[in-house]
Amino acid sequence: MGRVREIGRLRRRVRIGAPDPSVTRFSGVAAVTELVDRLNMIKLLGAAIGPIKTRDRGCGGAELLVGVATAQLAGAEFLVGLDRWRADAAGQVLAAVPGLASTTAAGLARKLTDAQWAAVETGIGDIAGAALAALAAVAPERAAALHESVTIDLDTTDIEVYGRHKRGVAFNHQGQRVGRPHVAAWAETATVLAADLMAGNDDPRPHAAALLRRALAALPAQARAGRVRLRADAGYFAGELARAALLSDVEFAIGAKRIAPLWRILDGVAADAWTDATDMTNAQVAVAEYCPDWWPAATRLLIRRVQLDPGTGQAAGQVSADLRTRRRRTLHPDQRALPITELAGADAVYGYSFVVTNLDVSTGAKAAAVEHWYRHRTQVENLFRDAKLGAAMRHLPSGYPEVNRAWMWGALLAATIVGWLHQLTAIDEDGQLIGHGLRGGQAMIATLRHRLIAVPARLVRHAGALTLRLPPGEELLEEILARIRALPTPS
Repeated sequence: MGRVREIGRLRRRVRIGAPDPSVTRFSGVAAVTELVDRLNMIKLLGAAIGPIKTRDRGCGGAELLVGVATAQLAGAEFLVGLDRWRADAAGQVLAAVPGLASTTAAGLARKLTDAQWAAVETGIGDIAGAALAALAAVAPERAAALHESVTIDLDTTDIEVYGRHKRGVAFNHQGQRVGRPHVAAWAETATVLAADLMAGNDDPRPHAAALLRRALAALPAQARAGRVRLRADAGYFAGELARAALLSDVEFAIGAKRIAPLWRILDGVAADAWTDATDMTNAQVAVAEYCPDWWPAATRLLIRRVQLDPGTGQAAGQVSADLRTRRRRTLHPDQRALPITELAGADAVYGYSFVVTNLDVSTGAKAAAVEHWYRHRTQVENLFRDAKLGAAMRHLPSGYPEVNRAWMWGALLAATIVGWLHQLTAIDEDGQLIGHGLRGGQAMIATLRHRLIAVPARLVRHAGALTLRLPPGEELLEEILARIRALPTPS
């Protein structure tokens, strides 16, 4: 018995051996590299950007963006993360752009001209075209649906920084020093078509029309031939954007600010003019005649109201007592300043939203359909969340605006790669696209990093071939690699 106990005690004594350079923590980068190669991302981006150095060797603009995107997918949070990723010898064998150091990336980013940054969007559009062609070969019905209808979302997000000497940032209305990415995204594919990095005090409205035109220029021709619609929130309530959409044959739905004329129009809406909203409890929609000056003549006003429970007694309701809250501002002006006790005694308490649109809202059913579609403009906010929490757009790591711009594009490209990975490797089940997330649908970057990318494995070289030896039970990488390799070979 004493001998058995001694053996058990010895077994628990673990020794640390020499590091094994054939082991990588990020075997799933192989899937990212296969997709990058299958879609010719580096070649298409490089052709659009052009040379950025006198000598044609080493990394160019395309390698910079793809390398930064790959490092962020592997978990790099700052520029120094490129050096940590570079130290993974086996992982660099699998990477699409091996050996990209942080100093090299920063130096390359500062070499790109404004024209070359604009050409990045052309390259992104070419990549989207290649992805659509690949999708048409494996899922023609899904590709046809993407060709038939395109939604472009415009939005901004703020990235807080703390360095006093960082250039290209400014204080926003909340007193935070921020940079502000301004993005036009293709909602159905999570593809960023155009983007700018503005300062925190820049208004997106003067730049919105130009951003829309650039997004349309980057949109693949086969998708541009279909129906294109634009969604934007109330921060873009300006006639210039609506006119630019009209001249580009784009239908629009733009959120309207809750100004006094709209409340007066609301008071004139008949009680029987409301139609139940789609997939939203206690919500109705109505349409009114409203066309601001210098807006397209077909503009109408779409109104949504949602009945709210202010709560009674000790029970918490859906309306806060704080007059500064966002939901309070959606109430009718006659109710907005009332205390909770008086709101509880009101016949009905509604929160209102206004949308100006030139889409067909001639019937209640069509108005409800337009409101349901517009409500999903939050897809661009999911893209921002993924680029920030999954990639690393929550930081602007440099004092140089050009380096921060490259970092932003790396995060947006990472989100775009994941979007096309979903489209090209997910499966159709009963008309729903089932991806690699734990609850179905498209997996977020953090989920893919956990289940696919950050999986340790040993890279074995034998007979001129590379073999990844994965832990038992890790099958997602093998499955995704098989689906990527089934895609047509690029020409």
